[in-house]
Amino acid sequence: MCGRYTKYLSWSEIHRLYRLTAPAETGRNDEPRYNIAPTQDVPFVTAGEDGNHKLREGRWWLVPFWAKEMPKAAMFNARIEGIDTAPAFRDAFKSKRCLIPADGFYEWTISPADGKKDPWHIYQPGHAPFSFAGLWAYNSNLDITSCTIITGPAGDPMKQLHDRQPIILDQAYYDAWLDPATPKDILSHDIDGRLQFNRVGREVNTSAVNKLPNDHPGLVGPINPL
Repeated sequence: MCGRYTKYLSWSEIHRLYRLTAPAETGRNDEPRYNIAPTQDVPFVTAGEDGNHKLREGRWWLVPFWAKEMPKAAMFNARIEGIDTAPAFRDAFKSKRCLIPADGFYEWTISPADGKKDPWHIYQPGHAPFSFAGLWAYNSNLDITSCTIITGPAGDPMKQLHDRQPIILDQAYYDAWLDPATPKDILSHDIDGRLQFNRVGREVNTSAVNKLPNDHPGLVGPINPL
């Protein structure tokens, strides 16, 4: 699963992943976000015109186009096994795919010392930005644009922390994923083997905390193997 993520790099460092052309899309001045949680608004990228990309913004919790009310079931993740068949996701899979910019995400393990949850920050070497593979929707009944992050079985090294993880797509396959005609097996082109992780302060267990606490070991600390 993926229930929290980070986007603290400057937008100028992140938007180079995409072919954005509008000044408002390339000249953003986003504040660093160290603890993005479901239902918050987030930027995401879709296919645009003339082979370029388009930046959109919406709620991180998919609201299918046909919904008459806000979904009560958790819709911030979409399991890869059902994105092309589950009623909540299949329409988005057919026509509304997206990339969700990030530079890290969190997973939790249970501490054997006190039974509490220890958060781990997962990121690329050098803390390079990346994109989650996602789906999006616009619901005209509720006038809500929204998105969800696709998850799949965990690979190395993530399976040390959890049995599932978000799909982080290799940049070479961005355009293929955004093309609705591409089968979902394109999502096998991920960056799993490049990921690193280190444990961080428990302050981030609270979604309201969106900064580095004074005693935080830092998001650039060494990898602490389990």
